[in-house]
Amino acid sequence: MLKLIDRYIIGKFLGTFFFSLLLIILIVVVFDISEKIEDFIGKEAPFKAIVFDYYFNFIPWIINLFSPLFTFIAVIFFTSRMASRTEIVAILSSGVSYTRLLFPYMLSATVIAMLSLVLNNFVIPHSTKKRVEFENKYIRNEFNNRDKNIHKQISPGNFIYLQNFNTEENTGYKFSIEKFSKGKLFYKLMAETIKWDSVKTKWEISNYYIRYINDMDEYIKRGKVLDTALAFTPEEFGRKDNTIETMDYYELEKYIETETLKGSDHIEVIRLEKYRRIAFPFATFILTLIGVSIASRKVRGGIGMHIGLGIGISFTFIMFMQITTTFAASGLVSPLLAVWIPNIIFSFLAWYLLKVAQK
Repeated sequence: MLKLIDRYIIGKFLGTFFFSLLLIILIVVVFDISEKIEDFIGKEAPFKAIVFDYYFNFIPWIINLFSPLFTFIAVIFFTSRMASRTEIVAILSSGVSYTRLLFPYMLSATVIAMLSLVLNNFVIPHSTKKRVEFENKYIRNEFNNRDKNIHKQISPGNFIYLQNFNTEENTGYKFSIEKFSKGKLFYKLMAETIKWDSVKTKWEISNYYIRYINDMDEYIKRGKVLDTALAFTPEEFGRKDNTIETMDYYELEKYIETETLKGSDHIEVIRLEKYRRIAFPFATFILTLIGVSIASRKVRGGIGMHIGLGIGISFTFIMFMQITTTFAASGLVSPLLAVWIPNIIFSFLAWYLLKVAQK
């Protein structure tokens, strides 16, 4: 059962956290409006769409993005004030252990972490779909695929290659498809171009060359134009980088399976998104422990010194997260390890600060 001191700390923690978030949301929205106002006016975006389709779906993303940072700042701020008024000393002097003092902090951190976990995996992906649709219509230009030397597995044993793909014309260049059975190549088609026919919903292959292979026998066929159905569509080459952000947990799992089968070059980035959605909320607990350990000690610098130190640590954490995710995206580090390295490093920092904290 929660005691009076627990309710007091939880109220201070969550109250400071949500008030801080409200302030940053207002600031971010004001700056975002000033940046995009020309796009809204130039493309005649309806006011209702701006408010409900864009900003109502933009705000949950902002809340989740800043939640660990403002968890940390909230803990630093109100705990420093308690320490400066000698409330922490009074609580510990009354017989409450330091571990017991941490209970309401960790309970509040659990509420924030669970909120972030649900937002990350189920709420934000669906709200992002509406936000992205609005951005594509009123803010951004159409997607242009700049990938070169595209390799994909479109189905078991079937592999395609494209030198590049033009999303505006739905045309691929230097196309080839190889089919294998029991590890042996039995069919290969090469063509100058491959173009999507939206009326026939088929691919039009131009200047093609086909090899049929049966053990030692080989048959070659050439032609000018071939209309055929293949197990992929132009949409697969027109996916934007933020497509994975619009997928909830279950959709992302299925997408990872599909892209793994196809041998996608972007599989590390997709897995990175999956692991980040879990590791990011967990950081709430670590930053809460660090914040309490720093701010519970009464020092001459007071709140200002604590907040300055807290902001420095929080931005160091964010920097570590960016560095490791960049390494993971380039294939230098496993995505799972990349998103957890900052949490692991700062867990040791939290343990050390708790060990030396004033008790």
